[in-house]
Amino acid sequence: MKIDKKIIQELSDYLDEFNLTEIEITEKDTKIKVSKNNVSINSQPQIISPSSVTSNNDAVPNVSSLKTSKEITSPIIGTAYHAPEPGAKKFVEVGKKIKKGDTIMIVEAMKTMNHVPSTEDGIVKEICVEDGQPVEFGQTIIILE
Repeated sequence: MKIDKKIIQELSDYLDEFNLTEIEITEKDTKIKVSKNNVSINSQPQIISPSSVTSNNDAVPNVSSLKTSKEITSPIIGTAYHAPEPGAKKFVEVGKKIKKGDTIMIVEAMKTMNHVPSTEDGIVKEICVEDGQPVEFGQTIIILE
């Protein structure tokens, strides 16, 4: 597995910029976690490969559902909003077909409204956050099929 040092550096910069002690991102089968000021012995960035992830459930996951579901994650920390203003039409609803680049949500961070574009084409299977709910960087906000 090749490690992209730019991603780790970017995550480290987010720690300083947003005054965080830990940040984690999951893309497909790779999970990267960067933390600082932990009491743990290992203060190096932690990269978890799929083979090192353990499960308490011995059941085999349904591979077809894993391949067809696509997660869209929050690019920043903030408060998620489903519509451009209160009472307005929502950007997406379950069952709606969306294209890559369509605005799916707004995440407010430090009084700035950030439009979150879809990173994939698909049909909205699930909206994972409530309107007005706080979201973390990398948190799944929409699942597409």
